[in-house]
Amino acid sequence: MDKHSLIIRDKWLGRISYSEALEIQNRAVTDRLEDKIEDTLFLLEHEPVYTIGRTRDKSSLQNKASNLPYPVFETNRGGQATYHGPGQLVGYPILNLKLYKKDLHLYLRCLEKTLIRACEYFNVKATTREGLTGVWCDNRKIASIGVGVRQWVSMHGFAVNITKELSPFKKIIPCGISDAEMTSIHHESGTVISVRDFSKVVFESLENELIKLAN
Repeated sequence: MDKHSLIIRDKWLGRISYSEALEIQNRAVTDRLEDKIEDTLFLLEHEPVYTIGRTRDKSSLQNKASNLPYPVFETNRGGQATYHGPGQLVGYPILNLKLYKKDLHLYLRCLEKTLIRACEYFNVKATTREGLTGVWCDNRKIASIGVGVRQWVSMHGFAVNITKELSPFKKIIPCGISDAEMTSIHHESGTVISVRDFSKVVFESLENELIKLAN
């Protein structure tokens, strides 16, 4: 499959609540299952919120959900607790994975490569860590990934820290990894980059990685 035969649309949603974004995703997944829309990447920022997957183990919230500075939203993605808020790019790919080898592990690696390439574009050296999902700068985590799938149509996705405000992460154990220090494009590059500008590079990078995954 080449770039001309692969069709994926990007939609910038601006800053919206987590619940609103989840409604948009659910509608889009249904529409994609019925072939009413093409593969779509929703790009956005969230109002401040903590999210956690549906798991019995909620230790990453440190047993203080009621005392956190922002609401906690339990959702149907994989993974432990994380924070979303302004200054962070969130991406929700709604993809028919039947077009991309129907392999969740390959899809996760595709998302990691997408974000690594985008970081490199802004002169931030990023990589993966063995046994852990996400993107890192040495032992500092710059991007988190958690996906959900319904009949091989993907939802949820990734979050990349762009600006310097990372203090909300200190209230939890991000992704359940106790020794993980969070970082951002701003901290690693020393330059100011807008979330919107970073999102454009991410979309192009995802397009290129999906072409490789489809072939």
